[in-house]
Amino acid sequence: MYKDLPTGQEKGKFLALDLGGTNFRVLVVTLDGGNFDMQSKIYAIPQEIMKGACNMLFDHIASCLADFIKEQALEETDLPLGFTFSFPLTQMGLTKGILERWNKGFNVSGVVGKDVVQLLEEAIRKRGDIKIQITAVLNDTTGTLMSCAWKNPNCKIGFIVGTGSNACYVEKKVEHLEMMEKLNFIRTEFDKEVDKKSINKGKQINEKLVSGMYLGELVRVTLCKLTKEKALFGGKINDKLKKKDLFTTVMISEIAATPDGSLDNYRKAWKKKCDYPNATENECAIVQLVCEKYIQRAAHMCAIVLASLINRIGESKITVGVDGSVYRFHPQFHDLMVKFMTPLVNPGIEFDLMLSEDGSGRGAALVAATAASALAPSE
Repeated sequence: MYKDLPTGQEKGKFLALDLGGTNFRVLVVTLDGGNFDMQSKIYAIPQEIMKGACNMLFDHIASCLADFIKEQALEETDLPLGFTFSFPLTQMGLTKGILERWNKGFNVSGVVGKDVVQLLEEAIRKRGDIKIQITAVLNDTTGTLMSCAWKNPNCKIGFIVGTGSNACYVEKKVEHLEMMEKLNFIRTEFDKEVDKKSINKGKQINEKLVSGMYLGELVRVTLCKLTKEKALFGGKINDKLKKKDLFTTVMISEIAATPDGSLDNYRKAWKKKCDYPNATENECAIVQLVCEKYIQRAAHMCAIVLASLINRIGESKITVGVDGSVYRFHPQFHDLMVKFMTPLVNPGIEFDLMLSEDGSGRGAALVAATAASALAPSE
């Protein structure tokens, strides 16, 4: 048994803080063996705080935590808290994470290079009216792993493929591998163009091949090239097609959901969004094919990562906890991943993919529960 994974027998009340965008959630989770109860509240982060000073952000979070704790009548309880922080973080320990850079519209001064757990603890301590013990900082992949492992003891891998992409797994010997040079042989001129114009040029190369933040833009720059070569739209690139991020991953999913033999729904969406009212059926089919190829490549890349981790763990039955908008909403993505993983996983290993339920919230509370249990004095 993996002592750092939930067993399904955890008991007690645990807090979770899920910070990853313009809104954040505070949760209290009550565990009683296999029973689970969760209460939560969403709080907004005003624009002036998202782009303000360090103390403004963490004082605001601490204030919202205090509001929630008082609302739940938990003032006299010293509760363990799992802190989901879904921004680029260098994890130095279970309760220490150094912010590498902001994204998602945040630009809070004085936080990059600092330990976000320490900053939150200082804001809580400054208030003096609530009792909280931060027992872990994590990202959404770890939350996904923990949430699924609580239900399924075979779950040893957490994987996200949504706006971004990341994975975590149970490992006895931790190593860091730099993937950029290893992926250069896969990257096309379109990948390099999208990377060049991104806000983090040269970083997160694998993510730029598979995640929802980039798939739509990859389709758009490919369509621009095909149009320049007069394979589409009479060789005329209109103003809308020139616009970065015009083509969304949601549109890719909608195109994939078009019934076989009919492009009617797609035509309507394309005419409205991209302003090509006279696109022929053949042109629509080409656009659909471009979308399919990028999704197939993304699923194949995800399959390679997961098959490698499954083979490394090497157990006879392994479940992968998966979450993210690309996986959830693209109608073929799950089946494509399974198809590509099957020949790559070593013989004798059974695997399956399990959709996570609220990994960033429930998983954070389970991390807090597991960490609190590990820290408790033995009898």
